[in-house]
This record gives sequence, C-alpha cells and structure tokens, in this order.
Amino acid sequence: MYGYGMSILNAPYFQNEEAAYAKLESIVWPHGPVCPHCGTMEKMKRMGGKATRPGLFKCYACRKQSRVTVGTVFESSHIKLHVWLQAVFLMCSSKKGISSNQLARVLGLTVKSAWFMSQRIREAMRTGALAPLGGEGATVEADETYIGMKAGKVKRKGYGHKRTVFSLVERGGEVRSFHVENASAATLLPIMKANVAKETALMTDEASQYRKMNKHFARHEFTSHGAGEYVRGEIHSNTIEGYFSIFKRGMTGVYQHCAEKHLHRYLAEFDFRYNLRARLGFDDSARTEGALKGIIGKRLTYRDSFYAVS
Repeated sequence: MYGYGMSILNAPYFQNEEAAYAKLESIVWPHGPVCPHCGTMEKMKRMGGKATRPGLFKCYACRKQSRVTVGTVFESSHIKLHVWLQAVFLMCSSKKGISSNQLARVLGLTVKSAWFMSQRIREAMRTGALAPLGGEGATVEADETYIGMKAGKVKRKGYGHKRTVFSLVERGGEVRSFHVENASAATLLPIMKANVAKETALMTDEASQYRKMNKHFARHEFTSHGAGEYVRGEIHSNTIEGYFSIFKRGMTGVYQHCAEKHLHRYLAEFDFRYNLRARLGFDDSARTEGALKGIIGKRLTYRDSFYAVS
C-alpha cells in the first residue's frame, strides 16, 4: 500500500482528527459504537455540525455524550488523537524504544507531555492474566538479569545494589518479564509455577535457585556458564539472552535512566514488542493496532503515573 519513499505515517488517520477517530472506533468498537456510560449500542448516534467535536456521540438511552476515548488511556487528553496515534506507532515500530526527548521533537510537544504519553502507551501494552507458557513438547527458558540501581543503594561489587529482572520465554513464542526483589528460589519459583505449564521442558543456567526444578516441570536441563558451556545440543538459554540484549540496549542506549517505580511499564513495552515481533507475523501496523486494543479500561492520570510504585 505504501511504496518506496512513502511512510505509513502518511495514512489519513495519522494526519486528520476525523480519520483518527474513525480508525480508533473500528478497533475499539468493531461491532459498532457502545456507550461507555450505560453500555447500550442501539441508541448511540453520531453528533454532526461544524461546531461538533470530532468523534462525538450521544446516547439517547442515558442522554450522555461521549467519544471512543472515554474509559481509555486517551481520556481527557488535550493532545490531538492523530498525534496520539503517531506516538503509538513510533513506540511500536522502534525495536529498542524511543526516548521522550525524541518523541517530543518528532511530535512537536513538550518533553513532559511526551513522557506522560509514553507512560500511558506502556500501560496500554501491559497484559492481564494469561494462560501458562509452554506445555507438552514445548520449551521455556528462564533467566534473570540486573539493571540500574535500587533506590537508596550505594554502588558496590556484585548485584545487591541493582534491580532484578526475571524473564520467561517460550521458544518460538512469547516472553514475560517481572521486576522482582531478588533472584532467590523463594521469589522465582512461584512466578514460574504460575506462568509455565508443568508439562514444559525448562532450560536455565546452573544458578542454585533453579536446582530441583524437575520436581515442578516435566524436564529441567541447564548449561554451566561458569565452565564456559553455553550450548549443548538443544540445551541452552540463548533465546532469553537475546531478549535481554535488546532490553538492555534499549534501557541503556535509548532511555538511559528509569526510576525503579516505573520499571514494570518499561518491561511491558519490551515484552509487547517481542511478543508481536515480525517472526510471528506482525508488522508495525499490526503491532500498533495491538497496542490500541489495549487502551480500554486503563485510565492513567499524570499523578498516578508519576507517583506510581510498582
């Protein structure tokens, strides 16, 4: 549809408010407009006239006006919807993320506005309760990594002063990441049992917290990184290491600084892009629509975003 020298950002819904509302309505209301106040569909009528705000509907059941943005992360925003859609596309198409400074320059906004937009979009990328990863014949890799510094900690040798990130990735499938207090077995085992099917083959390194995992999963294999062993046939954790590589390059090279209380949303962003990656059949447009489907029921105010604690 968009040939050489043309960008999908030239699409009407990225440039025009009415087209932007029509696009969002097709995603959020695939079966027709729904009143966010009373839930009716039959008596929703689009308001007309030059003075009418784009995308405005009136429900003749509860007599209230609304737009498709009500009850979403876009609600009460003073930024034009087509600019919001541009921001979502830029975050979904940037493999290692896009900084608030860059987003502000591209969209012509203040850095504060761009940062808040980014936080709202990350909230839309967050997923709720999901079915366990893996299953019979499937393989899941588990590993932890360390990034940044914990609040109030002094830098020293080891990892005690750093924030711990634990991730699970199904080979050929999805990843799930968690900001955890530490990498002890007591912390990680409940997460694994809740997110990995017991019929799964689990792959890890030789760290002590992963010992005796064959009690909880169909099979547990590991490689001895300390002895220089990283691959033994199908036994490896290279998939999760690849994910960590993208995550760390984004966090250190693009975002550079992330407060600990916001880390869970950054993890949601990187998980989202990985789970809707090109190898699984998703392009930038499909990834953008996936993020827009996640805006519903996730109202986020600036105060909640800025002062949130994960």
